[in-house]
Formats: sequence, structure tokens, C-alpha cells
Amino acid sequence: MTRHLRAAAALLTVLVLAGCGSAPPPIMARGVAAREPLADPRPYGAADTTFGLHVLDAWCQASPQSNLVLSPSSLASGLGMAYLGARAGTARAMAAVLRLPAVGGGSLEAGLQARSTALRGLNGPGVTLRATDQVWVDPTLKTRPSYLNAVATGYDAGVAQVPLLSSPDRAIGQIDEAIATATAGHIPQLLAPGSLQGIGWVLTDALYMSAAWASPFDVQETSPGPFTTADGQQVSVQFMNGGDFSAATAAGWTAVSLPYRGGKLSMVALLPPSGAGGCAMPAGPALASMTSRLAAGGAAGVLTRSVALPKVNIATQLSMEPLLSQLGMGVAFTTSANFTELSPQACCIGLVEHAATLQVGEQGTVASAATAVGISASASRVESPPVVFDRPYLLLVTDQATGEPLFLARVANPAAH
Repeated sequence: MTRHLRAAAALLTVLVLAGCGSAPPPIMARGVAAREPLADPRPYGAADTTFGLHVLDAWCQASPQSNLVLSPSSLASGLGMAYLGARAGTARAMAAVLRLPAVGGGSLEAGLQARSTALRGLNGPGVTLRATDQVWVDPTLKTRPSYLNAVATGYDAGVAQVPLLSSPDRAIGQIDEAIATATAGHIPQLLAPGSLQGIGWVLTDALYMSAAWASPFDVQETSPGPFTTADGQQVSVQFMNGGDFSAATAAGWTAVSLPYRGGKLSMVALLPPSGAGGCAMPAGPALASMTSRLAAGGAAGVLTRSVALPKVNIATQLSMEPLLSQLGMGVAFTTSANFTELSPQACCIGLVEHAATLQVGEQGTVASAATAVGISASASRVESPPVVFDRPYLLLVTDQATGEPLFLARVANPAAH
């Protein structure tokens, strides 16, 4: 995994934490915590990128023939809210997997707040970006005020009470309805009936993006062409054709930048070296070189290229526990976990579900994601010519200013839906 980079993207994250007890938690309004001067969000974008690429690589190794899409930013937000409730070895393991940057002179909450503020500043003409964070609490449980202050400061999270312990399926309905609304219906159901038995807290981070290209593709230029899938088969897919776009190369990889309207967001399409095979991922220095040169423009020797990019429509959902354990977060899923910073009644993570969607067409991109992380209170567990993207490739949607990765995908077969 150490050969991979940093990536992240933000979407709908649902963080679920389970427990039992009696004291009702305080209810806090959004943003009531004291504000520190904003920190630099760019180290968090780099951290989320590294984390996201490691997850994508592990997922690709498990499903090498499949189209995959995830939101590094969403996963990082959901797990980050859980991290704020962790202590001791659990916190150290989560920080290592999440690649959390050194805090330096400021606080972690200030850095997270800068990251959240930067994400919410991406909305503008041609780009709709809705990001919301929420803590859902069972009214019979005790939640530490210090934890609620931390998530309010770091994630601007509000708090609501739902009957998670007494009527979990009714709580699921309320949470799923909020998620469906936040993602414009793209993720209508994240939590399955019966999935919240014993769950006492649900943290949701939701992000929906609809972004128009700065230079749309001409629908009349879209035409069929051959694509060699991850398993070596040839299929016919619809290629969008156009140009000119900035391009850079490094270590055999070719990166093409497709900007969205307003200049704050861009998609970088990454074509691996011919014959790379398998789950090819760019090494950190190569990716950093290409993205920095693309950001610098012509002064950095960036080429101007036309492209042939397949239209894609991807939707995935996966239980993330095996991948996260493989990456080093295993202690958080055992009874040795320590989430007492959230509540003395919290035990360990028992559930991590992630769902994401990505649609790439002539006019732009529509994407959404959701993550659910459940923490249990007992030992019970819940289980120069055109760059032609005609073989498996990666897509990375980033904030131009901070490097925060909003979406990351591997397209193995554009003809599959």
C-alpha cells in the first residue's frame, strides 16, 4: 500500500455508533463551539488523498474486474468524527490509517474546520455542492459535551434525537430520509432494516455534487469505440470527444485535467502506462508531479491535448470493515477499542458501510456518497494524439485550491451499470 497516494472527495457519510445508558445528551445548535483562526486545509486534502487511494487499491485487489467509486472525503469525515471519540491505541491506529497530518501550533479541530469551510466554499455558478453534518443521538444515552463541542467545531455538526434503541427501524427511516434529501435521491437507502440494533449514535456527513464542465463536450461528437476491460475483454462504449485540455505525464502515467465551471473544481483522469495491468495506482511522487504541473499550467510544461473519455454511470455499496482492518484499523473493531472520549458506554466499531454514485456525461458530473460507521456498546458485532481512455483508468475530482479529493473512481468497464 505504501506506493500509493493521497486522495479524497466528499459526499454523504453516515457514522453510526452504538451503546446503551440512561442520561440524555445535551442538544447543541449547529456551530456553537468556539472558533479558532482557520488553519491550512491543504495537508488534510493530501491526507485524504493518500487514505482514499489506499482504500481504492485494497478494494481493487478484492474486486479487480469491477467498477469502483468511493468518496475519500466522505469516509474521512465519517471516520474522522469517530476518531474524535477515540482514545489511546484506538486513536493512534485510526490516525495512522486516516493519515491525519501533524497539528503543529493549532488544534485538530481548527484544521478540520478549515477543511469543512473549504468544502462548503466550492458551491457557485455551475456547481451545486451541498454538504451537511449531523449527530443523531438516542435520548437515553450519555454523550460527552466535550465530544459534541469537538464535532461542532471540526465538522459544524448539529445534533438531533431519534429513538435508536427503542425503535431503531423508525430511526433508520428518519436518517435515510435525511440522506436521500441531502443527496437529491441518489442514495435512497444506506441503512438496511435491522442494521441499527444496539446502535446509540449515528453521525452523518452528506455531500452531493452536480458540476458543469467549463467546456462541455459536444453531444454530436460522442461516438462508440472499443474499450479493453480489466479482464481483457473488448466492449463497445460511448466516448465523449473534445479538447483542448491540459495534460501532464510522469512514470508512464498520463493525467488530463477537465475543469468545472468557476475554476474551483476539476476532474483529473489518470491513464496508466500501457500494459500496466492489475490494479495500477500512481506512485505518490508521480501523482504529485502531474497534479502540481497541471495546477501551474503552461509555465510547467503542460501539454494541450484532446481526449476521448467514456461516459460512465457507476454506483457501488460495500462493507468497509475488512478493507479498513487490512489497512491497520483492526483494533477499532475489537472489544479492545477505546471510544470513551465519545461516551463511557461506547465499545467498538461494529459496522462500516459506504455507498457512492458517479455519473460523467457531456455536460458535467453528478456524484454522491454515504458512509455508515456503527459503534457498539457490547461484544455483539454487525457484520498528443487524443488521450483515449480505452482501458481501466482512474477518475479523481478535487478542490483546486486545497487538493481535497471529493470523488475517486476506478473504471474497469464503462459498459457495466
